[in-house]
Amino acid sequence: MKTVILAGGFGTRISEESHLRPKPMIEIGDAPILWHILKFYSHYGIEDFILCCGYKGYFIKEYFADYYLHRSDVTFDFSNGGAMTVHSNIAEPWRVTIVDTGPATQTGGRIRRIRKYVEGERFLMTYGDGVSNINLPKLIETHEKSGKTVTLTAIQPGARFGVLDINDRDGTITGFHEKAPEDGTWINAGFMVMEPEVFDYLDEDNTILEREPLERLSVMGKLGVYKHYGYWQCMDTQRDKSALENLWNSGNAPWKVWED
Repeated sequence: MKTVILAGGFGTRISEESHLRPKPMIEIGDAPILWHILKFYSHYGIEDFILCCGYKGYFIKEYFADYYLHRSDVTFDFSNGGAMTVHSNIAEPWRVTIVDTGPATQTGGRIRRIRKYVEGERFLMTYGDGVSNINLPKLIETHEKSGKTVTLTAIQPGARFGVLDINDRDGTITGFHEKAPEDGTWINAGFMVMEPEVFDYLDEDNTILEREPLERLSVMGKLGVYKHYGYWQCMDTQRDKSALENLWNSGNAPWKVWED
């Protein structure tokens, strides 16, 4: 199974750093948050990734092109024509497809553009700026049992996000609402499972996944939910980044489910 990661937005709310590089490449500890997300999926045996790039996407291409330089000790021998020796080679078992989906393309449009790389299979999808300790196998199992076109992870974080209406009887999302004060409501945390049918709801580059496509699926009873009661955090602002950094440096990052 492949994981599609949206990594092409402008990241305007964290412009202190995103004016230099795309938000998924902003570092938590010694690695981009994108690396943390790939490590999470890889822990569960998901090692085939499709990155939907846009704004400053060449940073992401260069990072993976020089992955050994970023993650390993190296020796450059200039007495031997600049030969490079990689020490303690960190060979992640990843297959990473990086697709330029356009600098101004919306979320649904980005997914629409990578259709040929999904190859008609069920796939996972998430955003390139959020980490969590969700039970990924349980999410997939919930989706498989539901028969829905899309299953998304819902959480209860705070007041600054849009909220979801959930029918607890059959685990179906019935609607979306604008941002509201914290009152126990649920919001979309990403970490989705999608059937290839979802492409039928993605019309053009300016299609916003979280609007018309998911709203149509919810009305049709084809949008399922997996409720996550554990940790989740997106990196929208510098304050969010600092909080993630502090957790990582403390050695107690909840999303670090993998072993060193």
